[in-house]
Amino acid sequence: MVAAITAGGRVDGALAQAMGTSVKALAAVGGSTLLARAILAARGTGAARLVVVGGPEVRAACQSVVDDVLPAVSDGRENLRRALVAAGADPLLLLSSDLPFVDGEALQAFLAGTGDAEAAMPLAAEADYSRAYPGAASHSVDLAGERVANGSVFYFAPNVAPRVLAAAQRLFAARKSLLKLAALLGPVLLARFALRKLRVEDVERRAQTALGVRARAVRGASPSLCYDIDTLEDYRYAVEHAQRRS
Repeated sequence: MVAAITAGGRVDGALAQAMGTSVKALAAVGGSTLLARAILAARGTGAARLVVVGGPEVRAACQSVVDDVLPAVSDGRENLRRALVAAGADPLLLLSSDLPFVDGEALQAFLAGTGDAEAAMPLAAEADYSRAYPGAASHSVDLAGERVANGSVFYFAPNVAPRVLAAAQRLFAARKSLLKLAALLGPVLLARFALRKLRVEDVERRAQTALGVRARAVRGASPSLCYDIDTLEDYRYAVEHAQRRS
C-alpha cells in the first residue's frame, strides 16, 4: 500500500500568525508539527511507500523520512491528482496533513473496516467526537437518524485511484461537508439532505453508481480522523487540548 499525504495548503492572517508559519502542515501541536504527526501515523499502518505532496518548506522538513516529496502547486485539485497518481496500481491511503490527533492505530482500525470496499472514508459518531473533544467546534452533520463527523482520510483499493481521478478530486474538495458531497451526487440526494432524510447508505449507493466502484463509509471510526484544522478556533483548541493531554 502507498500512503500519500497532501501538505500543500497555506494559511495567512491571524491563523498564520498563531501558527508561526504560512505552511499549515508545519504548524506545531503537542510538541510536533502536523506533518510529522501525519507521517508517523502513516508509517504506523505499515505502508510500503510514503509520499508527501508539498512545497519547498515541506520538502526540507521531511525529505529524509519519506520515500518521495512531490512538488505542490497553488491548485489543491492538482495536488490531489499528484497524490492519487502516485499510487499507480497499488492500494492507496490518502490523508490530509491537518489532523492534529491522528495516529497509526486509528488509521489501522479504519483500514480494517474497509472490507471489500474499493473506495472508503471514515465516519465518527457525534457522541464519540464530543467525548474526545469536549467544547470543540462541531465538525458534525445531521443525517436521518444519526449525527456523524466525516474524516479527512480516504482508502482506494488496487487500480482504483487513477481510475476515479476526476470524481475523487471533486469528492475530496467537498469532503468537509456532507451537504456538498450530497450536492455532487445529485439533486435527489440534495433534496433528501434538506429534508433530513439523507442516509449514509444513500450516499454510498450513489457514489457507487457515480464512481463505478464499491464505496463504503466506515462507521465508528476514531474521531482523530475527523478533527482537522481549518480555522484559528480549530488550531487554538487543538493546541490547548494537546497540552491538557500531555
